[in-house]
Amino acid sequence: MNTHKRLAGKRVAILAADGFEQAEFKTPVAALADAGAVVDVVSLRRGRIRGMHMHQPGDLVRVDKAIDDAQAADYDGLLIPGGYISPDSLRQSAQVRALVRQFDAAGKPIALLSQAPLILVSAGLAPRRTLTSWPGIRDDVVNAGAVWLNQDVVRDAHVLSCRGTQDLAAFVQALTPFFAGEPSMSANAAEAQSDPAQDKPLEQPNQSLRWLAAPSFGTMLSLALLGVGVVAAQRVRSKQAALDVPVDETSARARD
Repeated sequence: MNTHKRLAGKRVAILAADGFEQAEFKTPVAALADAGAVVDVVSLRRGRIRGMHMHQPGDLVRVDKAIDDAQAADYDGLLIPGGYISPDSLRQSAQVRALVRQFDAAGKPIALLSQAPLILVSAGLAPRRTLTSWPGIRDDVVNAGAVWLNQDVVRDAHVLSCRGTQDLAAFVQALTPFFAGEPSMSANAAEAQSDPAQDKPLEQPNQSLRWLAAPSFGTMLSLALLGVGVVAAQRVRSKQAALDVPVDETSARARD
């Protein structure tokens, strides 16, 4: 066996839904696969789910297993990418919350990126944890009873959290030993107080909006023609319906 495949024989569940942050999916998954792990994408439904580059659509990813078929006993660890949409959808699922609780109760590794700690909050697993996350959900994490640290990566026992896409290099470096079950010399000790909230939002999410292309003239013309076509089709159907009125009914209308 290749000694560099430190995760050979390990199976990791990647829990994601439409709107997951693509970089936070692809980069860790590639690192896990490179270390020899087998990964399964678990989602709310079968088929494919759409990633995002911040606010812009990304690639489609095939789902390996629907949430109603997933059990923590089938896996050695869990990884949940962040994103503005996916964690919010996942946290509303009772089956997702139950699955995350299964991993936690078994003491199996749980890795979370950016907004993914919101799922711990909804599962009731945030109290007395030490976590990092996307700074925008800092208050949610703290109000749920966790200590929030403004650091790139935070490890608290079997939970590893990452602040966001900008910290992927540090996260990937910690990921393989974390899922291999190795102790970390840099594991964060329990803190008494959370770090303060940031004074201003990061520029990264807003910058992508500035580069979104405005609709072209051709696109606007196509939409206008489509609207005209819909209206014309409705008028044709209305005229056809009038022509299809039975003769007796037409006579009755004339007598009236």
